[in-house]
Amino acid sequence: MSLTSWRKMEAVFSAVCVLCFVVTNGVHGDRLTVLQAPEFVSFQKGDWPVSGETIPDLVALTMGFSVKEDLSWPGLKAGPLFQRPRANVLVVVRGVDSLALPQSVASYPLENPVPFTMDSVAETVHSLFAEDTPVVLQLAPSEERLYMLGKANAVFEDLPVTLQQIRARLSQDGSVLASLPLNSLSRNAEADLLFLSEVQVLHDITALLQRHRHLAKDHSPDLYSLELSGLEELSRLYGQDSPQYRDATAILASVLQKFGEDVYALYGNNAVVEVVTVKSFEAPLTRKSRSILESKQISNPGSPYNLAYKYNFHYAVVFNIVLWLMITLALAVIAISYNLWNMDPGYDSIIYRMTNQKIRMD
Repeated sequence: MSLTSWRKMEAVFSAVCVLCFVVTNGVHGDRLTVLQAPEFVSFQKGDWPVSGETIPDLVALTMGFSVKEDLSWPGLKAGPLFQRPRANVLVVVRGVDSLALPQSVASYPLENPVPFTMDSVAETVHSLFAEDTPVVLQLAPSEERLYMLGKANAVFEDLPVTLQQIRARLSQDGSVLASLPLNSLSRNAEADLLFLSEVQVLHDITALLQRHRHLAKDHSPDLYSLELSGLEELSRLYGQDSPQYRDATAILASVLQKFGEDVYALYGNNAVVEVVTVKSFEAPLTRKSRSILESKQISNPGSPYNLAYKYNFHYAVVFNIVLWLMITLALAVIAISYNLWNMDPGYDSIIYRMTNQKIRMD
């Protein structure tokens, strides 16, 4: 084989390797990054992929809640029974597959990036801690989608949630425009303002939490779910190789890092902060109106015969309550029966003693 043919084969082989690398990164580039977590929530470092549809169950497990189906994923170890984080903050960033976050606990590849919501976790928090009125906030500024529950209605009463309110907030004192290096980003472009509005929302959330520090000391866990799509609009308008997109990616990475550190410190180093970066979801998200106290009519949606689950996630609790109550009642009946059987009517019973005294006096 000549030297020229060898070089041609080497060039073709290199091109194929580069193409495979690009395709692989394009398919498996989405990430789940854990920015902050307490010591008792043990995330193992590794490249175990996590499915997008299991993220709500993963959040529920980090908060110490039970899930209906076991999550066979080795990235999270079982934690102590009597400790749970005071808050869980999940930030979904659309339009980018990964961010250069300088410090994180662990990072995992995300597969099957389907849309998901934290509605099931919010219902669990509400049902278990209804009297303590925990903070539940779900917000998507670009879609003007907001859901607040419990003390969140009072804490985030002044939080700008519509695009018009957020853009008005950008022109006020203390906005992020005065501290961020905008570089190629413009204050007049629509897509740029959408991205900056989402950064402003992150800043205002931490500012309001610092004003209500007492919420981080109660016993009820809080839940925050934020969805940011400003990068997706910038990518669609300018392209991923544009300076606007690169500057916005760098700004969002630093802002999210500081946001995670601030929330983690506000909750006394007892909060979990996750960031999900996804280039695009595989299917559009459709949200149905529902009540927080709505009960499902079908216990097992996968069965057409309305059959119950083999094991409910409350099974262990109910089983222990019934078992030990039956054992206690059985022991009480045995003890009472034994004492009644060996009782001397003339000595132990007050009825016989009072009757004998009355007979003697007569």
